[in-house]
This record gives sequence, C-alpha cells and structure tokens, in this order.
Amino acid sequence: MNSFKVKKKILDVITHVILIAVAITCVFPVFWMLSSSLKTNEEIFKSISLFPEAWQWSNYTEALLKAKFGMYFLNSLIYTVVGVSAIVLVTSMAAYAFARLEFWGKTVLFYLLISTLLIPIPGAFVPLYLLLKSLHLLDTRTGLLLCYISGGIAFGLFLLKAFFEELPREIEEAALIDGCSRFGIYWRIALPLAKPAVATLVIIQCLNIWNEFLLALVVLQDPSKMPIQRGLMVFQGTHMTDYPLLMAGLTIATVPIVIIYLLMQKHIVKGIAAGAVKG
Repeated sequence: MNSFKVKKKILDVITHVILIAVAITCVFPVFWMLSSSLKTNEEIFKSISLFPEAWQWSNYTEALLKAKFGMYFLNSLIYTVVGVSAIVLVTSMAAYAFARLEFWGKTVLFYLLISTLLIPIPGAFVPLYLLLKSLHLLDTRTGLLLCYISGGIAFGLFLLKAFFEELPREIEEAALIDGCSRFGIYWRIALPLAKPAVATLVIIQCLNIWNEFLLALVVLQDPSKMPIQRGLMVFQGTHMTDYPLLMAGLTIATVPIVIIYLLMQKHIVKGIAAGAVKG
C-alpha cells in the first residue's frame, strides 16, 4: 500500500512538472511581448533582461494615436460585438426551430447548413468576392460583417441545436398551457437555460472574428475600416523596425480576448461539463 502511494506521488510530481513546463512555454511569449512593449527600441536589441529599465508607457499612447491602433481597435470592437450578437440571435432561433418545430425538409436543410463546415474559408474567397462585388459591398463594413455572420451560423447551429434537444419538454408544455407563445418559450425559457452553450459560442466567435485576418485582407482596402489584425500588418509594413510600438499594438489586440475568456470561463466549463454528462 505504501509502495502504491509512493508511486502515485511520484507520478503526480512528474505530471505537475510537465504541466508547469508547458505553462511556462505558453506564457513566456506573452510576458516577453508585454515586457518589450514597455521598452525602448534600443533596449530591446541590447538588453537581455526580461524587465524594462524604465517603463515606457508612452509606447501605448503612440500606438493608439500615431500608429492608429485606436482606430483599428474600435473597428474590431464593432465587428466583434455586432457580428457575435447577430450570430447568437440568428443561430439560437434557428437551432430552437430545428430542435422543437416540425416542418418539411427540416433534416435535409439542417445537414445542408452543417455541411458548410467542410468548406475551408479560403476556398470560399472567390465566390464571396464576386458576390460582394455584385452587391456593391466590397470595402464596406457591412460586407465584412455579413461574411463574419454567415461564417459563424453553421457552427452555432450545430452547437445550440444539440443543447436545445436536451432541454426537458415538460417545461415548454407547461408554458404552452399557461398561454406562452413559441417565441416566448424560446426567449424566456430555452435561451436562458442554454446560457452555458451560448457562452461557449460567444467566446469561440469572439476569438474567430477578433483574430480574423484573411477575409479582411480580401474585402477591405480602406485603412479606416480595417480591424486590428489587418492594421497590425499595415503597421508592420510601414514601421517594420519600431518593435516597441508593434508589441504595444499586439498587447492591445490580445488583452480584450483574455478578459472575455476570464469573464466567461465559468460558463464555458459548465457548458463542457453539461455536454459531457449528456453525452
């Protein structure tokens, strides 16, 4: 018995050492980025210290104003908030309809929508470009937003439909008897109960839209409409050797997603745990 406990403790120590090593490997680049964003350009090349000699907070001011990261950040914020809100609204209503309503061609339509997940995003660039051009939506915020929304519908539908199907029908039947409409059941009962799944969808789509680059490269040419990932590439091409401002811009682009994940991780864990139990 003692031998078993010793082996278990050794195994636990080895596991923790490996996990700590992996965690340090993942966190170090982020720490280096934060440290470099607070250094001078000369210090980045000459000093091997991970901590800046003098904290250059002015790098962030210059990044927001001089390098126009403030404009890029605001654009990304608009695209993310509007895009994710539309995806959640559209996919939740569609998923509830597929899970609870009966209509002709439901199964075929569902699998047709889900099959779009098999198409890689770059593979859709040519038809998207031609479609946006014919609709006069190239180089517009509306055109990029419509691409983001359409790209997130299939995954959201797949995720939320499975969750809605697991909700107890008795609750909805009781609400119908009390005179609640179908939309009222969806809005007041089904959607609040699906909060873990919705939170999972929100964080995934926030990551997708905030970090998206290729689609913005194809659709947008006007710098005033570019998201922050596209703006980082424009800045790198213009100020290639100004690493402190570039690191400050990368930090500005990274922090919002980290904050969103920290705020919603409780719901995400609940959603994963609930899915595991139901599975």
